[in-house]
Amino acid sequence: MPKGQISLRRQLTDRFFTGLAAGLSVIVVCALVAILAYLVLRGAGSLGWSFLTQTPKPVGEAGGGMANSLIGSIMILGIASIFGVPVGIGAGVYLAEYGRNRLGQLVRFTADVLNGVPSIVIGLVAYGLVVVPQRHFSAFAGGVALAIMMVPTVARTTEEMLLLVPHAVREAAFGLGVPQWRTTVSITIPTARAGIITGVMLAFARVAGETAPLMFTAFGNQFWSFSANQPIAALPLQIFTYAITPYDDWHRQAWAGALMLVMLIVGTTTLVRFVFMRRMLGGAR
Repeated sequence: MPKGQISLRRQLTDRFFTGLAAGLSVIVVCALVAILAYLVLRGAGSLGWSFLTQTPKPVGEAGGGMANSLIGSIMILGIASIFGVPVGIGAGVYLAEYGRNRLGQLVRFTADVLNGVPSIVIGLVAYGLVVVPQRHFSAFAGGVALAIMMVPTVARTTEEMLLLVPHAVREAAFGLGVPQWRTTVSITIPTARAGIITGVMLAFARVAGETAPLMFTAFGNQFWSFSANQPIAALPLQIFTYAITPYDDWHRQAWAGALMLVMLIVGTTTLVRFVFMRRMLGGAR
């Protein structure tokens, strides 16, 4: 085949797959925009000061809000991040830097299997590990359940990001006499920091809307609760409770709660990325 025809074929193939990738990206963005627009359309009208400051009203009484559920979700997600993120990052570092052995294969396989376990099963496991010994539901139990779900995602993402760091960077540090642990802490992890943070945010977004694990652990609460050792409300639980009732007012509040949950995830992710970018720009100067 002549050289010119080969070049033309490659150009057409490149343009086709570039256009295909761009088209699929547009579809994903359009789906996200459609979901956000529908949530705003159905839930924005019920958002207000009372929704953000009041607790749920009894059945048959209009009004009320999900302030306690918002605080509860923040507490549970905070507990989950405290336990899940360090363990996940530590496991990912081990797999990338020291995991070329049978133990590493076992940890990698376990993380992959755990990533596919249904969330309700993890909720039952947390119920057996935390709720049964304590003999009561609690925010701590809910945080443990979500932490278990966060670990495999953070671990596998951290491993992949660390493996993307060029091996020449490690060899340069070894050539200067820097031990491997110091190279990992001071060079490899900071180099892959952006990807690691992205993995943490993906795990955070995944568990933020989980309902099934919290039904067996946090259980829910119609009143204010700021104790990690007591049952606590959460946005996913409250949305589920309102959505299955026959009351139109509660349905409207369920849509508002869903919008608030999405805003919580987007706001947290945006804030973390903003702080990270500021530190990156400050370090570059």
